[in-house]
Amino acid sequence: MTRFLTALPVYNELKNVNRVLDEVVRHADDVLVVDDGSTDGTSELLEHRRDIQLVTHDPNRGYGAALITAFDYAVTHGYELLITIDCDGQHEPQRIREFVAEYDRTGADLISGSRYLEQFGSNTPVPVERRRINHHITQVLNARLGLNLSDSFCGFKAYKVDSLPQLRLTETGYAMPLEFWVQAACHSFEIVEFPVPLIYLDESRSFGGQLDNGDTRLKYYLDVLERSLAALPKNCAKLR
Repeated sequence: MTRFLTALPVYNELKNVNRVLDEVVRHADDVLVVDDGSTDGTSELLEHRRDIQLVTHDPNRGYGAALITAFDYAVTHGYELLITIDCDGQHEPQRIREFVAEYDRTGADLISGSRYLEQFGSNTPVPVERRRINHHITQVLNARLGLNLSDSFCGFKAYKVDSLPQLRLTETGYAMPLEFWVQAACHSFEIVEFPVPLIYLDESRSFGGQLDNGDTRLKYYLDVLERSLAALPKNCAKLR
């Protein structure tokens, strides 16, 4: 049986964290929460839970940094598979073991959730700006990296842990997935997309500061993509 860890990056999720974790622990034996410097009372709630493993960043380091911490934890503790799921209630924890089953079936380096592969009855309308940015970045990644993605920003994923040490991830913010895609293409990761529902519960959620502006956020993503391509080793020069 595949030994897997389910990890949640968390920042200021006071209203969601207990409800989401109560459901996650029903579907996963080992659960890691990376508390990325929460200041709204989330940290105090997490410290009282005995059914999770907890790593705390102090101060806040960023979404990408929380994922990198989860990667390192999975490698250090000898897991075979790492599932990542967000804590905002927009992913369905009952699908965690579906990701494990898909990994068992394919053995892929990455099972990547996609909200655009299938229509689900639980789908909700997509905020126009977020869909526009996701669509644009996904098209750019496919063209530049030779990928065939339909959703480049879904946080619901399953990573083959043995593949993670090949990565040299340094981006600590929301654009870390772009650095990941570049390095995954460089190392010829086998990538399988897996359909998940499209659920948006709070269209007003903030990215923080200037990134709440869509054009600024898109420019940031494209800048990180170009920096990630430029930093590739010589054996991946064909991707530049």
